[in-house]
Amino acid sequence: MQYYSTNNPQEKAGFRTATIKGQAPDKGLYFPLRIPQLPSSFIKELHQLPKEEIAFEVIKPYVDADIPQNVLNNIVTETIAFDFPLVPVNENSYALELFHGPTLAFKDVGARFMSRCLGYFMHGQAKKVTVLVATSGDTGGAVANGFYNVEGVDVIILYPAGKVSNIQELQLTTLGNNITAIAIDGSFDDCQQLVKQAFADNELNSRMFLTSANSINVARWLPQQFYYFFALQQWPHSAQPPVISVPSGNFGNICAGLLAYCSGLPVKQFIAACNVNDVVSDYLQTGIYTPKAAVPTISNAMDVGNPSNWVRVLELFDHQLGSLKEVMRSYCISDVATREIISNVYAQSGYLLDPHGAVGYLALQHYLEDHPDQSGIFLATAHPVKFFDVVEPIIKEKLELPSAVQQLLNKQKEVIRMKKDWERFREYLMDRR
Repeated sequence: MQYYSTNNPQEKAGFRTATIKGQAPDKGLYFPLRIPQLPSSFIKELHQLPKEEIAFEVIKPYVDADIPQNVLNNIVTETIAFDFPLVPVNENSYALELFHGPTLAFKDVGARFMSRCLGYFMHGQAKKVTVLVATSGDTGGAVANGFYNVEGVDVIILYPAGKVSNIQELQLTTLGNNITAIAIDGSFDDCQQLVKQAFADNELNSRMFLTSANSINVARWLPQQFYYFFALQQWPHSAQPPVISVPSGNFGNICAGLLAYCSGLPVKQFIAACNVNDVVSDYLQTGIYTPKAAVPTISNAMDVGNPSNWVRVLELFDHQLGSLKEVMRSYCISDVATREIISNVYAQSGYLLDPHGAVGYLALQHYLEDHPDQSGIFLATAHPVKFFDVVEPIIKEKLELPSAVQQLLNKQKEVIRMKKDWERFREYLMDRR
């Protein structure tokens, strides 16, 4: 499989190069030259296939010969070594729970897959690779866990100070060793901009071997397709494809779902469930894309004002707004509505939503109100305990902390604090080389 840059279709790379580089030299995102078409027989047999076989068949065309099939099979098996249950919440809405991995968030899949691919590619290399990643919450913990003690790899995680949950911060600041956390005095977009500036700095890149672990990296983005196949594997209404609502911030997750759809996965409609950071919702209404400053919310992992993966969504639909709107629509949910739906669903069904899953659930309900004959799935992207400081006051109950979280509470944070100053961040990186 070849990948081209979204800035220049003539700039191409294989999976190995795209994974190691993270971003194309012209600062575009790598995008597959062709979309693999899965056989209809594979789709029909999903319900009876092991999830390891499903994931292997989905990712194999994208990796091609860059990783031997036996090695790739082991990587996939390790990547998805936990459950992805589809849980009914009401009569026409189901939660696909993606928080049963080591850091209790959906990003465990992409981080585990990428870390194992990069570990394979860098094995025996004399020069270390430095992974730069900006996080609005869950990416940091998943990347820290996935890359912890991976030989030949250092990880630097930038996150907005005071704008991630307590548990999220502990997950990315307490490992040490090859994991460094930097709290930036600013927003996620400021963190992301510093990472982009680092990749654009020729002198810095000549001295350091830099790559990205954000979903701009194909090895982080592509395995997110697995969720959607696992959802259809468990879908009880075989005669009717589901509507799928995806909590969306940087748009890597829903873009992976749309990629699966373009490969042949039957989905009735995608919903980009957003909080008040509404740049994509506005674009779908007006056709004008206008990045905005991110607004802090209780669904903090979605606080993105200029989503990096949006260009890939457009690429999937040849930049044709009309074609995209046939498949995807968007709803924006306020913090007030998010808190209210967490309380109501818990009182009515006993199901506890985290703030991001709550946005996905409520967006799905808005769609189903206008389409009562349909049923849908929302992605529950994080365990509610990661946001206990938000959730507990809403339900007026204390949450039982999983053992993995209890262990975090006793650990010391190791964090560097820094202003959103490119020259200071550049100086820090140059001193590390």
